[in-house]
Amino acid sequence: MLASRAPEVSLETSVRERLEEIESALLRVAEADSAMVTEAAQHVIAAGGKRFRPLLVVLAAQLDPVSCPAPTSDVVRAALVVELTHVASLYHDDVMDEARLRRGSASANARWGNTVAILVGDFLFARASEVVAELGTDYVRLQARTFARLVQGQIAETVGPSGADPLEHYLSVVADKTASLIATSALFGAKVAGADPGVQRALVGYGEEIGTVFQLSDDIIDITSDQTGKTPGTDLREGIPTLPTLLFRKTADPSSQVDARLLQLLNSDLGEDADLAEALSLLRAHPCVDAARAEVARRADRARSFLVDLPAGAARDALAELCDSVVTRAV
Repeated sequence: MLASRAPEVSLETSVRERLEEIESALLRVAEADSAMVTEAAQHVIAAGGKRFRPLLVVLAAQLDPVSCPAPTSDVVRAALVVELTHVASLYHDDVMDEARLRRGSASANARWGNTVAILVGDFLFARASEVVAELGTDYVRLQARTFARLVQGQIAETVGPSGADPLEHYLSVVADKTASLIATSALFGAKVAGADPGVQRALVGYGEEIGTVFQLSDDIIDITSDQTGKTPGTDLREGIPTLPTLLFRKTADPSSQVDARLLQLLNSDLGEDADLAEALSLLRAHPCVDAARAEVARRADRARSFLVDLPAGAARDALAELCDSVVTRAV
């Protein structure tokens, strides 16, 4: 039993060490020529985060450490690129959403104003570009394409469905805004390890699905959970479409007293706490939440299917476990 556990312990230790190294490097690369810009650029990084994207880089790079050993310096660089891109996008998102909080602290736009927040986001995008250039032109091209998808997703979200099916439009936005960078994270890890093209394609498919699942599980948590550190109903009150509410609207029966009342609440601004509490209560009891959970589980199973032909071992097992964890967090 102890012998069979050794590779897992070794991977866990290795991953922890890489993530600690990446965390320190994130703060260093966010340093600027002035103390104020440095403080603003490190603000969101220092507040912490899931570091889901760097984790995928590290795990993908560890899939076949004997045949395809990945240079530690390149793993760190790849992780920096994806996380800096993600963090930079958060600065811009918070300005667009007029957010006052980010990861439990005042958002950059709330503290320094919109103009500074936008420019700091640009500064971090520039830092990401500087780091990715050290990896080579293939990585630069991939990063540029990913960034283009991310921006197009943000534009699509801003413009709205414009006659398209709202649920399909939302899933497309999630794929571009969230899943694209998560897929690139897994691909970067495979590329720095020199994995063969088949492994790289499988990890892109995995990343696209697990990235979508990651966001959709957050949608459910916004409605169902009181213990995540996020105030329940935040997206609901701000009128942000989510998987459960879109599924409800797609199947709502106006002749039903419950559905009619819930539609009335969702079409209001939910400015009163009592109205928000009622909307949450009705949604939690509605079949749309179970339908949302079923969609998350279906996509998690699809993500897991991409791992079948990858090299067996602790890293592949860890990637599979992520499929389970994103589902259980939404239960």
